[in-house]
Amino acid sequence: MTSSPPLKQINHSRRPKQSVFTQQELPACKPILTAGSFIAVFLLLGLIFIPIGVASLVASQKVVEVVYRYDVDCVPPNYSNNKLEFIQNPQIDKTCQTKLTTLITRYFQIPKDMKSPIFVYYEIRGFFQNHRRYANSKSEKQLMDKSYENETGSCSPEAISSNNGTIVPCGLIAWSLFNDTYRFTLDDKPLPINKKNIAWESDKNYKFGSDVYPKNFQSGSIGGGKLNSSIPLSEQEDLIVWMRTAALPTFRKLYGKIEKDLKAKDVITSEIQNNYNIYSFDGEKKLVLSTASWIGGKNNFLAIAYTIVGVVCLLLGLVTIVLYMYMPRPLGDPSYLSWNQKQNQNCLLISSN
Repeated sequence: MTSSPPLKQINHSRRPKQSVFTQQELPACKPILTAGSFIAVFLLLGLIFIPIGVASLVASQKVVEVVYRYDVDCVPPNYSNNKLEFIQNPQIDKTCQTKLTTLITRYFQIPKDMKSPIFVYYEIRGFFQNHRRYANSKSEKQLMDKSYENETGSCSPEAISSNNGTIVPCGLIAWSLFNDTYRFTLDDKPLPINKKNIAWESDKNYKFGSDVYPKNFQSGSIGGGKLNSSIPLSEQEDLIVWMRTAALPTFRKLYGKIEKDLKAKDVITSEIQNNYNIYSFDGEKKLVLSTASWIGGKNNFLAIAYTIVGVVCLLLGLVTIVLYMYMPRPLGDPSYLSWNQKQNQNCLLISSN
């Protein structure tokens, strides 16, 4: 008589502990989606989203904007077919002059009253700041701390200058800094543009060091703007604004603020230095003067999106009410289960045969 093999002992140490957490017995909210709750939720969403959309649209329409594209008008007629040669020639004056352009190049008539602060933006179209190589071409450590001045591993191809010196700030983003300038006059008097506090406080305090100064920056190269080597990066707000890269190829960046109210039909004289090269990639440049509302600048997309979503939710709620009134369905009716429906179909086939 052979003996039976010993039973395998169960390793109880691998079992989960007997608790409400491990056994998934914690109390939980398990709402049942009924027709009434569905109707209530969608009607509520519609009643909330539609007023928000309408209020946003009204606020957006109250924003006053003056937009002028100057990259074409600010090119002399004899260079109209070779704009790239014009922008790359340092011997040519890049100031927009009346004799080279139409009057609208230098004069802006304010269509409505504009209350301060009036924001001055530059808009660029066709510039892909979100390109991976471009967006990664910077050194976060170098921007924040002087002790990391030689941390330029990710800054190629703008890491070392022609005299083998470290470039601070390094990278393509800083190298392509926007360098067009704007000046305004009103009634033959200068209209100041305040360029303070145009960057995020978090960027100035935590991303750009107060002990980091520009070094070997734009020395003889055809790049973007220059930086004052005696001012720390934390105070170079034009650079800080530019280095917050845009997500889309068409973007606006803040140039400054006009802290004076402007009245309708006021005529502003502008002097534009057309220095930035957007002609090599067929881009566009615009000067924008804009007020702001409680939702920011002029943008109808958010208002339209809220309104459309609200209308759709409201319609779905109303349609469900009609269907529920004319074709009610009892909650938890087992006859609507798929296997019951198949069973009923089989019974009908058998009875018909």
